[in-house]
Amino acid sequence: MKELELKYGCNPNQKPAKIYMKKGELPIEILNGKPGYINLLDAFNSWQLVIELKKATGLPAAASFKHVSPAGAAVAVPLDDTLKQMYFVEGIELTDVATAYIRARGADRMSSYGDFAALSDECDEQTASFLAREVSDGIIAPSYSPKALEILKSKRKGSYLVIKMDPDYIPEPQETKDVFGITFEQGRNNAEITDELLKNIPTVNKNIPDSAKRDLLISLITLKYTQSNSVCYVKDGQAIGIGAGQQSRIHCTRLAGNKADIWFLRQNPKVLALPFKEELKRADRDNAIDVYISDDYDDVLREGEWQKIFTKRPEPLTREEKKEWLKNLSGVSLGSDAFFPFGDNIERARRSGVEYVAQAGGSIRDDNVIETCDRYNMAMAFTGLRLFHH
Repeated sequence: MKELELKYGCNPNQKPAKIYMKKGELPIEILNGKPGYINLLDAFNSWQLVIELKKATGLPAAASFKHVSPAGAAVAVPLDDTLKQMYFVEGIELTDVATAYIRARGADRMSSYGDFAALSDECDEQTASFLAREVSDGIIAPSYSPKALEILKSKRKGSYLVIKMDPDYIPEPQETKDVFGITFEQGRNNAEITDELLKNIPTVNKNIPDSAKRDLLISLITLKYTQSNSVCYVKDGQAIGIGAGQQSRIHCTRLAGNKADIWFLRQNPKVLALPFKEELKRADRDNAIDVYISDDYDDVLREGEWQKIFTKRPEPLTREEKKEWLKNLSGVSLGSDAFFPFGDNIERARRSGVEYVAQAGGSIRDDNVIETCDRYNMAMAFTGLRLFHH
């Protein structure tokens, strides 16, 4: 198949729409559903991300994509008991690929609502079963077990999009796109992200343990496929906060840091013990958790509302309790797709447990950024590699 007709482009008024190959056949097979323009943008970007994550770490990888940026990305690092409870998979023996997707989806469940999933490895029955209960638009993977395919084909009244990707496909070295009738051409971003990028450490603290190196690589590879400006906080093999598409880098750092804080606050015993009604839908539960954690928790606890969500009225998680809890967040790695222009990014990152940083370097204020890292005993690598993605 050399081309595939689509219902419309980014918006319903943008017709006709299709994808096609200038040379050879399309590297995908549509096993179920009908793809849309944005579906395929998410599919192809997320596929590149998970393949690079697996190559860099040797672990099965997954991503949860929304509007051409990842809401979450992760590799198959086993979940501890707290994370299993937080991700609602207590008492379940998880496969590696299921673990990776649960981590990716769990990074930012609000943003992952209606996501496009990507897996580096075959989608097994367990992963398909988890996907079946989530609000998701589609999935791309190199293969599917027969039972997994059966489960996914029954999702969304049989319309769930399932794409099989040729793992041996290698794109042309030059890529083009048209903007306003004008064709742009550039070489593909084939920069390989490896430990070599983490060797230039200008800070006093030069100790970056292997687990942090893995997490820094995850952050940088994630940023390679995130709309710029962007930063990514990573802990224990998964993104916990991604700030995408902001004009100011400090806004990226704040946005992603706030997401990382929410991820960690969800592990607070009060949040884990919230007495949800059994029949409550997953999306409604996630919304309630987000409001409960926020400073607007009175909205979810006001009379007449909490009874719809909880079996009994939960105690509030106070601002002081949240502040104390967040002091326990540590060992976080932070990547940036370009240099940090000011030390304020490091100041904000420190509040979300960041101890390791990887950024391009090259700012006229590098000395200020290094000095700020040294103040908090952070180890920072200058990669010399910019990762803008537009």
